[in-house]
Amino acid sequence: MIELPSRYNPQETEDKWYQEWEEKKRFAARPVSGKTPYTIVIPPPNVTGILHMGHALNNTIQDILIRYHRARGCEALWMPGTDHAGIATQNVVERKLAKDGRKRQDLGREKFIEEVWKWKEEYGSTIIRQLKKLGASCDWDRTRFTMDDEYSDAVKEVFVRLYEKGLIYQGHRIINWCPRCQTALADEEAPHHDLKGNLYYLKYPYKDDPDDFVVVATTRPETMLGDTAVAVNPKDRRYKKSIGRKLVLPLVNREIEVIADESVDMKFGTGAVKITPAHDPNDYVTGKKHDLEFVNIFHPDARINENGGEYKDMDRFEAREVIIEDLKEQGFLEKIEPHDLSAGHCYRCHTIIEPYLSKQWFVKMQPLSVPATAAVKTGRIKFHPDRWTKVYLNWMENIQDWCISRQIWWGHRIPVYYCADCREKGKAGVHVSRTTVQKCPECGSSRVTQDNDVLDTWFSSWLWPFATFGWPKETRTDNAGTVHNVAEDLGYFYPTSALSTASEIIFFWVARMIMAGFEFMADIPFKDVYIHGTVRDIEGRKMSKSLGNIIDPLEIIKEYGTDALRFSLISITSQGQDVYLSKERFEQGRNFANKMWNASRFVLMNLEPSAAKTDLCVFFKKEDLSLPNRWILSRFYSTLKELDTYLNSYRFNEAANLLYHFFWHEFCDWYLEIIKPDIKDPRNQVVMYKILEKYMRAMHPFMPFITEEIWHYLAPEAGSIMDQPWPHVQGQIIDKKVEKQFDTAVNVITAIRNMRSELEIAPAQAVEAVIANTSRQSRDLLTGIAPHITFLARLSRLAIQEKQQHHPSSVTTVVGDSHISILLEGIVDIDKEKKKLDAKISRAQADIKAKENMLANKAFVERAKPEVVENERTKLSQLKETLTKLQGVKHALR
Repeated sequence: MIELPSRYNPQETEDKWYQEWEEKKRFAARPVSGKTPYTIVIPPPNVTGILHMGHALNNTIQDILIRYHRARGCEALWMPGTDHAGIATQNVVERKLAKDGRKRQDLGREKFIEEVWKWKEEYGSTIIRQLKKLGASCDWDRTRFTMDDEYSDAVKEVFVRLYEKGLIYQGHRIINWCPRCQTALADEEAPHHDLKGNLYYLKYPYKDDPDDFVVVATTRPETMLGDTAVAVNPKDRRYKKSIGRKLVLPLVNREIEVIADESVDMKFGTGAVKITPAHDPNDYVTGKKHDLEFVNIFHPDARINENGGEYKDMDRFEAREVIIEDLKEQGFLEKIEPHDLSAGHCYRCHTIIEPYLSKQWFVKMQPLSVPATAAVKTGRIKFHPDRWTKVYLNWMENIQDWCISRQIWWGHRIPVYYCADCREKGKAGVHVSRTTVQKCPECGSSRVTQDNDVLDTWFSSWLWPFATFGWPKETRTDNAGTVHNVAEDLGYFYPTSALSTASEIIFFWVARMIMAGFEFMADIPFKDVYIHGTVRDIEGRKMSKSLGNIIDPLEIIKEYGTDALRFSLISITSQGQDVYLSKERFEQGRNFANKMWNASRFVLMNLEPSAAKTDLCVFFKKEDLSLPNRWILSRFYSTLKELDTYLNSYRFNEAANLLYHFFWHEFCDWYLEIIKPDIKDPRNQVVMYKILEKYMRAMHPFMPFITEEIWHYLAPEAGSIMDQPWPHVQGQIIDKKVEKQFDTAVNVITAIRNMRSELEIAPAQAVEAVIANTSRQSRDLLTGIAPHITFLARLSRLAIQEKQQHHPSSVTTVVGDSHISILLEGIVDIDKEKKKLDAKISRAQADIKAKENMLANKAFVERAKPEVVENERTKLSQLKETLTKLQGVKHALR
């Protein structure tokens, strides 16, 4: 066999194999009769995106699934693409223009969009190149972009269909408004964050008795400029005589009325609340109910407008301070109290949003939600972990209409056209069209303009599972020029198999894709939804530039290799749990890659070429194999069987750790060590080779590059490891009795090694051991494995007997039903050893007491970070284990 180089070089290996995979179209998928499809659509990263650890985790998960099912014989398609990311991309290009002292308004809409496309062509493929660096095995010829022409046609088709069904409408509603981006945001795009604020108590005097007043409590005093009522609960006896009376709004001198409404919380503030229908969603409902005036006091950038009188053109927060001072001077401020509050923030620029009365386009969601809710309730779509099912259903059952219009330029422009001539004649003059309208279809006028707004980015991405295939067209030509039959592709690959994504976009994206799937494809979009955790730093904080705790996956790849990054991430990520990451964690993956390389090199250096040509199943039936060979074969197939279970239930870290344990601790630590003296035995040769080559196939989805490289040394004539089938579980080779027998040997050897270690007996020093066991069956088993125990435990002699005898100068331990003694005469000074153990026991007891005192300190437990406290508890547990072990060794010394 060809010898492996002495060191593994991931930088040389990874680029070489990825280029080969791409050139040979190993990621391509086409409908194949009689072959089971397996499909994943990638959560499209923003075209502005740069690979971060969240991307690395999610795309590693998806690649594991795709490579696993591809090896299992499925026609596995991983559909790639990027999202145009309306607000994010527009912000990036605006910042670029600002460096030249320009604004988008200086260019105008068309020229600005040209600039965005230029930026996209120059930088938009960055994230794709980085995903390739991660080893992502997407069918890149199918790469989609949510603003490409075909995809845009799908977006228009959906808008028109929903409009024609009466599910899209335009209306004046309170929406989330970002003053920085100057656009509407959906509720999910304006996450709430807790803030330290104040509760301001303001006096509103009665018109007929200016010396008497109602006190209202508010967190946003600047919005008083738009108040059109004060509301009290009709059950509140304090205000029975106030209902219907007129008040004079301070600073503005507008006359407003005290109204009764059951929604008022009598326990909040004074029980009387100011009503600002144009700037609060709850007040909007109250305003509609009581037919109040709606007074908008803000410009789109959150400066006070002409309705704010002398505060005109002040920023909202500047106006707040001035208004409070004016109220104070005029005697209308009763008091200010600290108050914790929650405010919505723009998910892109993090500006505090403004509830804003605005004319927008909406989708009626309730009718769309019915089948999407039923699909999850009946189990047609399953969430993993299952706890996210309840979160999804709770949102669906309380769903609100979706604001889909955005006041930006980059995005799918709303396909609605207005005829000026028709409108001047009192007609609607509104035309919704799949194609550009040049002339009014009613009057023939060319005075037609398109709606200025664009659609919410999510309005295009909710179509992703089917629009990526070319829906609603008949054919689609991919990036390589291949023409695909859309109906055939969708009939084969849709519904997709699984979706892996983050919890924060369950509502943004997952739920909406399910609704779109039923509405436009009459079927679910995917069968399984895997929700992975958030990648955090080792202290549990989200990674961010401001905290300076970002770990760049590309730097990790450069230093440790892609396989090390992938394996480390997966092995520490429990199902659906957050990931706590430090740079040191990636050393585990690097060390494991080196272990795989070195073990493979050892095998290949000692391998005869004939071993590779043997059929394992035939070989197993006819050969009388040793216990170590039968054990390692049984353990491999037991591991493989368990691996399938873990992967099919999305327990990726358990799968990775299972493979890690088998290779490092069973194949390397035990099997290879046991067969070393007889490594040239033909039976050892075959088993050693077969286990290694099948293991590489099983490990490939996790660590694709190093397994491909080793594979070409193991089977140089077999082609790529990607062409190899997943190893079949050979149930007839699994033998739990054999595994139990060998476990006995492992436990005995481990016990002897531990005693040697505690007594600091040099590895080269052979010792004599005696095992006593009253069971004939156990003695026969021990006799059969005695040579292995003798070799691996470094024994000069091993005696196996029925009765336990007292051996002077010895140490004894119990494993199962066996008493194991090491004879120490002439090797260890017992009295001296006991004194050393006494000193270690004293130190351990002192350390335990110190740790217990620390954890008993309430101040420490309450102030320290939870992970720090948990770390100290773990240390205490380890100290107690050490103490027990030391006391056991002392007790065992005779």
